[in-house]
Amino acid sequence: MLLYTDEYWNDVDAVSKCIPNIDKLRGRTILITGATGMIGSAVVEILLHMNHTRNFHTKVILAGRNRSRIAKRFQLLVNNGNFSFLYYDADKGNLNTGTLKPDFIIHAASPADPHSFATKPVETMLANISGLVGLLDILKMNRSGRLLYLSSSEVYGKTGLSQPFSEGDYGYVDILNFRACYPSAKRAAETLCSSYRKEYGVDFVVARPGHVYGPSIKDDDSRVSAEFTRCAVNHRPLVLKSSGLQLRSYCYTLDCGSAILSILLNGYSGNAYNISNKYSIVTIRKLAELFSSAAHVPVIFKDSTNEEKKVFNMMDNSSLNSKQLENLGWKPCFDIQRGIIATLRYYR
Repeated sequence: MLLYTDEYWNDVDAVSKCIPNIDKLRGRTILITGATGMIGSAVVEILLHMNHTRNFHTKVILAGRNRSRIAKRFQLLVNNGNFSFLYYDADKGNLNTGTLKPDFIIHAASPADPHSFATKPVETMLANISGLVGLLDILKMNRSGRLLYLSSSEVYGKTGLSQPFSEGDYGYVDILNFRACYPSAKRAAETLCSSYRKEYGVDFVVARPGHVYGPSIKDDDSRVSAEFTRCAVNHRPLVLKSSGLQLRSYCYTLDCGSAILSILLNGYSGNAYNISNKYSIVTIRKLAELFSSAAHVPVIFKDSTNEEKKVFNMMDNSSLNSKQLENLGWKPCFDIQRGIIATLRYYR
């Protein structure tokens, strides 16, 4: 569980200063799905901070299936009048906002770890597609507002490129492999947003984060960075089940949260933006070595099982070029070493 301290809130304050035109959030209403996830929770923390320290009076609607789960994750918000809960099941897309007209919507609800892809590939696809339709329909009906769709670096597929991907560098995805449930759903959802814009004039932007890490991981998160975090904190050896040579873009949760809000407020309608920290593009093996050094635990190698191999990321290179995002005025605060130290400091 994430440990909130004064130092952590100082970090939240630092990333909030990297969001261009953040004053656009004053007095606005923002609906967020997937608010308890790593990325969604970072966005909520930034909004909470701005309301508390700068009197933004931003009304935040946290949409999800379980009110108590959201209340537990954000205990500080329970008695805060600027925050409210709205029942929403991303798998079914059922959402009743009544007369509510949100100025902004962030759709971040989706399974995002290998175990989920293996056990719930159908739900993974539905959360990204069915869960998105109702949100787009809100903006279609209201004829106002903007939606940010949280996509993924996995939309690029296998390209054969060795350099970081720019936003137009699309490659191959094996659509008959169940593991493609995630990248295929993300691709289809982006096209759905574009279709709503063409046919109904809906305003949207897309964020494509790389691999996000930080102290807000969940106990059942099966991603490599999450497992490294748990092992490091508990002084267990870090286990690599491959050569670890896959190249990835890593981004600390709070930096990713500030990037999301930067794209939401400043991105050009209909465009997609990579989220990547250019100082944090490393191999999985290098990531393990950095966690190992910070926590003083060894790195060991083990053979992966056939079942484990089935849910591996299919991309040898998933590094991202963040120039378009940086051109909006955003910059990260945490390079990979500072981010790992912060992760181990705040994760309990």
